[in-house]
Amino acid sequence: MNQLSKLSQYARPASKRGSSAKGKGKKSSETETPGTLTDRAYRQLEEMIVTLELPPGSVLTEQALSQRLDIGRTPIREALQRLTREGLVSVFPRRGVLVSEINVAKQLQLLEVRREIERLLARFSAERATTEERQEFYEIAAGILKAARDSDEIEFGRLDQRLNELEWKAARNEYATKTIMLMNGLSRRFWFQHYREAGDLPVAARVHADLASAIAKGNSAAAAKASDRLIDYIESFARKTVRG
Repeated sequence: MNQLSKLSQYARPASKRGSSAKGKGKKSSETETPGTLTDRAYRQLEEMIVTLELPPGSVLTEQALSQRLDIGRTPIREALQRLTREGLVSVFPRRGVLVSEINVAKQLQLLEVRREIERLLARFSAERATTEERQEFYEIAAGILKAARDSDEIEFGRLDQRLNELEWKAARNEYATKTIMLMNGLSRRFWFQHYREAGDLPVAARVHADLASAIAKGNSAAAAKASDRLIDYIESFARKTVRG
């Protein structure tokens, strides 16, 4: 892999590029616990990869990422280990970190499994969500539709992830959650890569909002059907990228 012989432009410190860094002031490691720092590093790096701020094929280093996010190298390393398990990066000791390429065939295979797990999670969430969680599902549905009206794909992506995480929490089944988490980042990144050529933000927003609303209403049968319609849309979207 000759890409590993040089550093990507995306490995530069935050002062030179992007807005993901924490900003000036005290070093974050002075005010946050290691677990908190690892979680923050993971969330920031995952969003940067999913939204293609760090594109497929980018070569990074722990040191550059540490400077960019203003987080120590140990939390960065731990976050990268998690991203490796999710298939978003590959770590080459003493050489660098490679952001994985996007593969349509693998995405379609992933959807075969995701369909079944998503349906299960939707049904469980509708049955088990608390009153407070149901209200949050309603809020997410409204926010997703607004993001589509505003053509704000970044906000849509953030609300999509918020919907995912709330559904995982409300389902209260750690094994289903652990399984779907391994697919989540790859699926979201695929959408960001191709939605301008094959996607439709208002349609995507509607199927996501329908799912959130069905869960909020506590209708497990409707939630399962909404989940299937969401995966139908995503699968159709993926196949359009192949034809394109």
